[in-house]
Formats: sequence, structure tokens, C-alpha cells
Amino acid sequence: MPDHTQPTQLAEPDLIKRDYLAAARTALANERTLLAYVRTALSLVIAGAFFVKFVDRPVARFGGWASAALGLIVLAIGLRSFRNMRGYIRDNVGEVVFRPDSQDTEPQ
Repeated sequence: MPDHTQPTQLAEPDLIKRDYLAAARTALANERTLLAYVRTALSLVIAGAFFVKFVDRPVARFGGWASAALGLIVLAIGLRSFRNMRGYIRDNVGEVVFRPDSQDTEPQ
């Protein structure tokens, strides 16, 4: 009985158009997720900088520094998640190359 719990490496000739497009969608979703992490981290850092710079209360300044630090942590988590997923995609499907100028989406 085949083991379906372990991912299999697909060779390029074995990839059909549907599989290649699914891999491309997964890679694009991974990039969108990274952008969401970056957007969230940037928002936290900017909010923290605002509180540190423009609010005179010590509690607000502490909250600003905490927000900026949390933004950097969120960015690190997002980058790590992106790299892990990109490695998983590369290991199990192969390199996904986008050719926006080509009508053919299958690997050459």
C-alpha cells in the first residue's frame, strides 16, 4: 500500500498543466502572505514610532517601543514562514518560474 503521508518529488515531465498552475498559485499565495506580514509589521513599527515621538506619557512611550519591537518580531516570523514554505515548494514541486510574457505556462 503506498504511503500518502509523505510528499513526492514530481519531475518536470510528470507535471501536467494543472499541477504546474497549482504550484504557481501556491507560490503566489506564499508571496501574498509575506506581504501581509510586512504590512502588519510596518504598521506596528510606524504606530510605535508615533507614540515614542509625539506622546509625552511614559506609559505611551513604553507602549510605542513595545509596538515597534513587536513589529520587528512579526517581520521575522513572516520572513521565516515565507522561507520555510518556499523551501517546501521547491523541495516537493521544483522551482516555480513565472513567465508573464509567455502564453505557455508549462515548464520548458
